[in-house]
Amino acid sequence: MALQWNNSGLRWIWVALVALVLDQATKLAVMDSFQLYESVALIPSLNLTYVHNTGAAFSFLADAGGWQRWAFAGFALVVTTVLLVLMRRQESSQWRLNLSYALIIGGAIGNVIDRVAYGYVVDFIDFYVGSWHWPAFNIADSAICVGAVLMILDSFMDGRKVKEAS
Repeated sequence: MALQWNNSGLRWIWVALVALVLDQATKLAVMDSFQLYESVALIPSLNLTYVHNTGAAFSFLADAGGWQRWAFAGFALVVTTVLLVLMRRQESSQWRLNLSYALIIGGAIGNVIDRVAYGYVVDFIDFYVGSWHWPAFNIADSAICVGAVLMILDSFMDGRKVKEAS
């Protein structure tokens, strides 16, 4: 039996919308204010650096010739669809899992918008230690990572609950 909207995990979809709006707003601000590859130091170990990423995480397949644009966009849309179905079937009280799904959805859609509109993802957060720089990322990437961590934490919490119940 499917849960009604107000009792399902879809009550958490607002988090996806917030992540999506923050992601797109920050990317538009960076594109409007920076030249490509321009960098501004914010605090020690953190710069705003405007770059384009035609690949996936860590520029994976960035030089693959263009097909990856549509493959990554398609994959993100499939993942989004699966997560929306899972949220619809889940009780809204499962906050950690619903929150993780919503963050991943918001981040995935944010990067899909970039891929479709520009052919690349706009990245601008440059974290570094000494001369070692983490690959540049954006709000969407952050939402996806936080969502994945929450999903992993939830799996451990559910495992503990099952163990305690038996």
